[in-house]
Amino acid sequence: MTFSSLLGFALTLTFLGLIILFVVVGRAGAKAQLRPIHAFTRLRRAIGRAVESGSQLHLSLGRGSITGTESAAGFVGLSALEAVIRSASTGDNPPVATTGDAGLAILARDTLAAAYNAISIGEQYDPHSGQLTGMTPFSFAAGTLSTIADSKTSTHLLLGHFGSEVALLGDRAERSGDLSLAGSDNLAGQAVLYASVEEPLIGEELFASGAYLHAGATHIASLQAQDVVRWLLIAFILAGVALKFLGVDTQIDSWLGGLP
Repeated sequence: MTFSSLLGFALTLTFLGLIILFVVVGRAGAKAQLRPIHAFTRLRRAIGRAVESGSQLHLSLGRGSITGTESAAGFVGLSALEAVIRSASTGDNPPVATTGDAGLAILARDTLAAAYNAISIGEQYDPHSGQLTGMTPFSFAAGTLSTIADSKTSTHLLLGHFGSEVALLGDRAERSGDLSLAGSDNLAGQAVLYASVEEPLIGEELFASGAYLHAGATHIASLQAQDVVRWLLIAFILAGVALKFLGVDTQIDSWLGGLP
């Protein structure tokens, strides 16, 4: 095993250990302080208004494959879906989820069923609330437009892997006057969302969705662990600069060169 592999393995173990530590600390009663993100503040209010008015919430999980690198964004969307169902379960119209990947659609239906059963209203689960709207980028967008245009729907969450086709969804939600909150792991999708939706999530804010929607203690612990790892990386970089300045890095390089 090379030195870089060992370093990556050690970093992964450190991150996992920090998550476990912060979960334990959180269960002991310590409260985590999250910086306010205006988009999630508005979303919580919108969920409350939707329940009161009997309107529907729509969450699109994007079109990322669950076996590819974009799967992380899809799983973030699934966590948000479960949290939204718990918050809006008392409404007259249950939330609906749309996807552009078959595997993600199956997981969305499973998440919907599990969430309803967990809060003892399994009889309200409707299999049609988890929809596969298209298998290609623009067929997925075209199929989702009908859900966004539905007069019963008042709030749209677009959380997952989206490309430039998401402009169609954002524009339709804006023209309907509905609240639209969106985030993507794709740079092109992020750029389009910033210009086309009311409340865009920038960068890593997408992956913080679970913590802000109270999806579970591990989501908050993950954010805390990320902060610690950031400081560790900053310290590592500054130490490298100091070693470079002192000329010690040459000796380290010669030592590392002898490792397999």
